[in-house]
Amino acid sequence: MASFPKYSQRVIGAPNTLEHRVYLERDGTPISAFHDVPLYADEANKIFNMIVEIPRWSNAKLEISKEEAFNPIKQDVKNSKPRFVRNCFPHHGFIWNYGAFPQTWEDPSVVHNETKASGDNDPLDVCEIGEQVGYTGQVKHVKVLGIMALLDQGETDWKVIVIDINDPLANKLNNIEDVERHLPGLIRATNEWFRIYKIPDGKAENQFAFSGEAKNRDYALGIIKETHEAWERLIKHSTHDIQLKNATLEGTPNWNKEEADRLPGASPKPAAPVDPSVDKWFFISGTSNL
Repeated sequence: MASFPKYSQRVIGAPNTLEHRVYLERDGTPISAFHDVPLYADEANKIFNMIVEIPRWSNAKLEISKEEAFNPIKQDVKNSKPRFVRNCFPHHGFIWNYGAFPQTWEDPSVVHNETKASGDNDPLDVCEIGEQVGYTGQVKHVKVLGIMALLDQGETDWKVIVIDINDPLANKLNNIEDVERHLPGLIRATNEWFRIYKIPDGKAENQFAFSGEAKNRDYALGIIKETHEAWERLIKHSTHDIQLKNATLEGTPNWNKEEADRLPGASPKPAAPVDPSVDKWFFISGTSNL
């Protein structure tokens, strides 16, 4: 097994505020969570690096920033305020460790031949289903189990199902059918969560390609390969209003380690209070019809 680099987090500001940022660091230098962390932790053994944006059971909608240099993780904004997802009974917040694969990109100029929808212009989304609750900015080493294709406002928004290689069940989970065998109901709950989580905010129920079916590991690996190749095209060209500055990809047009060294130092603050309405339960009719 390959040895894995050590990553740390440079935290700025208070969680639950618009000023909060989490930069990834390697050897004390900030790096881009989008571009500088390799997709593979161990390519020969198909072990991937996953960037955790949102720990399981939490509500703050955190994501890798495409617009800011070196792509820190920050909280999404809704009506000029930090965005939180609602609790749709029986789910509380996000029901997995949620994040992204670095060095992947869902190209909005490419229409997938099966979903008939273009990419959503983001890194590939990942749901890690292991038992340990992660933390924002954590780099997990994961194995791929399957993938679902959410159709969000006319775009394909892939959701890769993975498990931490250190999870007690990791050796027993090798493909999507193993998830139902050992974690019965989780795939069904994942489908339900993505279908309904925007309904409390007045939006329509989301739809899936493939009638909501989760495709298998090999299919998922194919999508990962496609999105990694799309990222390889992206990093060479300043397009799509995405910040491509990086600290390690020497030879790319936006490599700039000196600018990374000048980023603000760590200044963590206690989490800001959250409006009590974030803890409210929403009961969505029809969820039992899955």
